Amino acid sequence: MVIRVKYNKMEVGHLKIWDKIESISLDEMRAIQDKRLNQTVKYVYDNVSYYKKKMDVIGLLPDDIKSCDDLYKLPFTTKDDLRDTYPYGLVAVDMEKIVRVHASSGTTGKRIVVAYTQEDIDTWSDVMARCFARIGTDTKDIVHVAYGYGLFTGGLGAHYGAEKLGATVIPISGGNSRRQVEFLTDLKPTVIACTPSYMLHLYEVMTESGFTLDDISLKAGIFGAEPWSENMRKEIERLLHIKAYDIYGLSEITGPGVASECTAQNGLHINEDCYLPEIIDIKTQKSLGLDMQGEIVFTTIKKKGMPLIRYRTKDITKLFRDHCECGRTLVKMERVTGRTDDMLIIRGVNVFPSQIESVLLEFSQLTPNYQIIVDRINMMDVLEIRVEMNENLFSDEVRKIELLERNITTAIESVLAISAKVKLVEPKSIERSEGKAIRIIDRRKI
Repeated sequence: MVIRVKYNKMEVGHLKIWDKIESISLDEMRAIQDKRLNQTVKYVYDNVSYYKKKMDVIGLLPDDIKSCDDLYKLPFTTKDDLRDTYPYGLVAVDMEKIVRVHASSGTTGKRIVVAYTQEDIDTWSDVMARCFARIGTDTKDIVHVAYGYGLFTGGLGAHYGAEKLGATVIPISGGNSRRQVEFLTDLKPTVIACTPSYMLHLYEVMTESGFTLDDISLKAGIFGAEPWSENMRKEIERLLHIKAYDIYGLSEITGPGVASECTAQNGLHINEDCYLPEIIDIKTQKSLGLDMQGEIVFTTIKKKGMPLIRYRTKDITKLFRDHCECGRTLVKMERVTGRTDDMLIIRGVNVFPSQIESVLLEFSQLTPNYQIIVDRINMMDVLEIRVEMNENLFSDEVRKIELLERNITTAIESVLAISAKVKLVEPKSIERSEGKAIRIIDRRKI
């Protein structure tokens, strides 16, 4: 039996919903990209003064961008640009046309605001639906969304995508793991969306509660929002007997749904009709070709509320094309292997060492010597911050030291929005380095 799904006033078969755009020839895709890039450049030049100034400085006019071959002529956009224009300096429409605002954290604790029109929300729903369709999700499925809802884009992105596809959605959000397990066993979802580390944690809670795999109905999971390896995929699939799929996105571009794996599990298909990707050399900032590793950069070519030109993600990967068994011709990206900066992703939250440092330096009883230790305990990412006391505090009574630890913990949590263990250590106990200080110790193996 073929399930019929209504899309753009046309009845098309399940898993073939977006076949027309996802399986077109390279020449056809390039024609779409050229047209949309040209339109986007003219659009931002006319509607975003920040971009107009950037282009004017280098003597670049919209008509100079004829095709994707001219992409290199355009200036980059960075996170600093989003901070400099906070909150709405890169918005291209009147605020009355903005229907949604999301935000992500920055290095100084200042949030980066991302604005959406209704058209942007619709596009986001479409690309996320495509991501779910790639892993075999259909109208018969029940999708358990355990990403956080709210300012974080993960939860709502997965929610709207699954609904767009016609699946049943359980919007449980993150946290309260025992309730999560209760819903997994009682409501029988078949697909789960969350961070991979949280999936492993839920498995642990499930087994501790006396449940077995016979009590759940999961067949697949779509995991992202934090770094995870092929080893973690194997572990999830071994323990839960499900297929584990990778998804990629970032709030600045749209949220999750920029790229995702299909059932072949061999690279992430980029929705390149909406997000134009390129790889640049980290040092020279020159564009690289396929199969060459570097920093991935995106230009939004369908976004209206807050379009971005050549946004530097700081994620390290490479682009490639193959004859995918799923039939899609979309360009692929490899799993992200690292970042060009020192940002950590912990339980789906972006954490910058400079954020932590700024809090620690507010306390006069501490020295500037600290270490950030990330580990995975009981299948969950944990954050520990070790910082040296000064000599005066070290000689003080234990009660005062414990009180200070609690105060620092509260201050850290208010900035990072995640829990952390703060441990005050004696002066000069943290190893010194003759070169760059070793601030981060990441012990996560999977």
